[in-house]
Amino acid sequence: MERSEAHGFSAAMSGAFLLSCLLFAAVNRQQRGPYMDEAFHVPQAQAYCHGRFLQWDPMITTLPGLYLVSVGVVKPAAWLFGWTGSVVCSAGMLRFINLLFGAGNFYLLYLLLFKIHHKNKAVSRFQRILSTLTLAMFPTLYFFTFLYYTDPGSVFFTLFAYLMCLYGNHKTSALLGFCGFMFRQTNIVWAVFCAGNVVAEKLNEAWKTELQKKKDEKISSTKGSFSDLIRILQFLIEYLISPKNLVTLTALTWPYIILVTAFFVFVFINGGIVVGDRSSHEACLHFPQLFYFLSFTVFFSFPHLLTPTKIRKFLLSLQKHPVQYSLIALISLFLIWKFTYVHKYLLADNRHFTFYVWRKVFQRHELVKYVLVPVYIFAGWSFADTLKSKSIFWILMYFVCLLAVTVPQKLLEFRYFILPFLIYRLNIPFVSLYRQLLELAFYIVVNAVTFHLFLNRTFQWPNSDEIQRFMW
Repeated sequence: MERSEAHGFSAAMSGAFLLSCLLFAAVNRQQRGPYMDEAFHVPQAQAYCHGRFLQWDPMITTLPGLYLVSVGVVKPAAWLFGWTGSVVCSAGMLRFINLLFGAGNFYLLYLLLFKIHHKNKAVSRFQRILSTLTLAMFPTLYFFTFLYYTDPGSVFFTLFAYLMCLYGNHKTSALLGFCGFMFRQTNIVWAVFCAGNVVAEKLNEAWKTELQKKKDEKISSTKGSFSDLIRILQFLIEYLISPKNLVTLTALTWPYIILVTAFFVFVFINGGIVVGDRSSHEACLHFPQLFYFLSFTVFFSFPHLLTPTKIRKFLLSLQKHPVQYSLIALISLFLIWKFTYVHKYLLADNRHFTFYVWRKVFQRHELVKYVLVPVYIFAGWSFADTLKSKSIFWILMYFVCLLAVTVPQKLLEFRYFILPFLIYRLNIPFVSLYRQLLELAFYIVVNAVTFHLFLNRTFQWPNSDEIQRFMW
């Protein structure tokens, strides 16, 4: 990092952290006690603070990574600064852990953007810093920086694992992947993603060699027709059934293999992926979750995905391939018809934005979910189009992980989309400075509205004196 860029990055990170501290103080003044899921997380962390490591709230469904890290930070700080009494593991002190994770995520996002796009000399230092600031302000993640939830820590360890993977430190990456798994079990998918990066790189090298033998220089053309896709799948199968290739890949990815093996042992012993209360977290084939994620991504990345040029390209693609798009539409309609699930929490909890999205959009009429299929198709096409700079094997690997992390979830919950969105957003090309500024301005507006609603638009349920707040 050059000196001018280092100064610019330090100024952006310091300014963002100062703003977050001011907002953190406002949140803690308005909501001093635990709110929503904090009612489970805060007492559990406080039990750990008092050395009661065998005490466990059966309503908690994630592993104790957040609480262990919290004790590991708060206890030494309390000893160092002489804190005593209830302040040591108060809700405010525990929330501050996530503020620290937020600062760590800011730094990791910058390092990942630098590593992934280092070959693109057209990207200026200012654009890199601006893009980092934008992603650090990503509304769904940024909001939970101020509450004691698992999301900031989950994102931190997963992004750290991804960074180490890109630098070839796979043992460190797998260890960090384990830490991410301890925050949320589904993060095992992103450990597989890290291993998949290694596999995709080897596959791409072998595929280029294969094309060179056939004197076919344009590897990007393989992303076009259906017959070319069949060729790639045949090559993939032939490559992966070769004992020599399997030995090579195993030698490269063995830390991740050990981690995934440990995960399956955990699932076998635990009797499932969820710890604690499983009644509300049953896995199912909820294929429309992919459509919701694509819509979510278009909404938050519209300067990248929703442009006049892309719309024209999409319409031209429709004209060229009407049969393929008709087939995709029919499959989408079938998946929506047979695999749409509505979780009881989605219908019952009017504190979450998803409650209003579902009620105002999907519950307007029975046919709405089918009418939205053209929107989903455009979102999917635009999403894939922005990834065309990546190798076909990377794209296949990412989509497999995306399906694995979204489809089994019965509950429509925007927090589940944070990591797949960030990994997607990190890997797409940079856009013009104007569009970057538009994206940042949009995130700032969304965050301002979100925190205004949370802090100032409180309400109460009938037969309850407790203050309720709107949130993601």
